[in-house]
Amino acid sequence: MMQLPVIPLLCLAIFGVFQADSYCEVKGNNFAPEGKPSQISLYHVNGNASNAIDGNRNGLYRGKSCVLTKSEESAWWRVDFRKSRKVGAVLVVNREDACCWKRLKGAEIRVGNDPHNRNPVCGTISDPQPGAATTLCCGGMVGRYVSVVIPGREEILNFCELEVYPEGIEKPCI
Repeated sequence: MMQLPVIPLLCLAIFGVFQADSYCEVKGNNFAPEGKPSQISLYHVNGNASNAIDGNRNGLYRGKSCVLTKSEESAWWRVDFRKSRKVGAVLVVNREDACCWKRLKGAEIRVGNDPHNRNPVCGTISDPQPGAATTLCCGGMVGRYVSVVIPGREEILNFCELEVYPEGIEKPCI
């Protein structure tokens, strides 16, 4: 029987990152709540844009802490900081309800100054898992906006928390 290495699996379990070779360690305070959130549309009153920066990582929609758009082509959510900020890392908490967690597959985290979400990509959520907190290192990207965009397909966008940190350091999972 083949044995799997313990440390990378611990790294996966602790950090919610779905690659066995590294994770992003955040430093500083989450400044997402300082921004003004918006989204392309609103599917239901309990899924408003401000839920994503309310400090509540509850992954269940009925917990009233998730965003939920209508099914849209290239659905998006964004936070506007009203001035450029250095972004070291972004953490996104996926919805954990059985019906809906796969919707976040392919979502891009973008950082920049374009209000139309055509900003550079910090990272992509390629392997979403129910209720997982995925942290992406952005390497000190600078921008007024941090967006979650599902490019190129019609989809409902929903996730339950977004945190933005001034520093993110890529660390190996040994």
